[in-house]
Amino acid sequence: MRLKHPFKYSALIFAIFLILGLTSNTAFTAGPAKYNEAGELLLPQNYREWVMVGTQVTPNEMNEGKAPFAEIRTVYLDPGSYAHWKKTGEFRDGAMTVKELISVGERKGPGSGNGYFMGDYIGLEASVKDSGRFPGEPGNWAFYIFYVPDMELVTAAKNLPTEECAACHKADAKDDHVFTQFYPVLRHAKGTGVSGVQPLTKK
Repeated sequence: MRLKHPFKYSALIFAIFLILGLTSNTAFTAGPAKYNEAGELLLPQNYREWVMVGTQVTPNEMNEGKAPFAEIRTVYLDPGSYAHWKKTGEFRDGAMTVKELISVGERKGPGSGNGYFMGDYIGLEASVKDSGRFPGEPGNWAFYIFYVPDMELVTAAKNLPTEECAACHKADAKDDHVFTQFYPVLRHAKGTGVSGVQPLTKK
């Protein structure tokens, strides 16, 4: 059977492919953050496959015996946001980080020398940059806690009040409420388009 209006059908097919293409592109560029019906952030299960941007340690003995956060902090950034950071030097809308908190364990090394070695997991946190969901937060960043020692690990969390995290980031973080001054992985990749150790130029 011959079609009476071939051009109409061609236009319809083209429109369908256009919509599918736009949908696919949106899914590709969207951030990794997912939420439940209550608006709680879901803990991403694959965050250890993200880019590990840095680790910090704040031991008690360097803070008059009691550090505000006596822990080792390892921060992961989702791959899409790392690629955007490399290209533009900015954190994209939808960027997400996950931070593992680990106790400061042994001080004596088996052969590498004394130092600060990782103990046990004591916390799991995250942050999300989303201008649509958090227009009133500094930098559009929201912060979450999935686990601390006095609570069970949860797989969905509500964003914290602004004063609990965002205020500190706003005051002291170097780039868009992120402490990039402590992460050479981010400092050296910023706007360069490449990863890895760069020439030792001042950033």
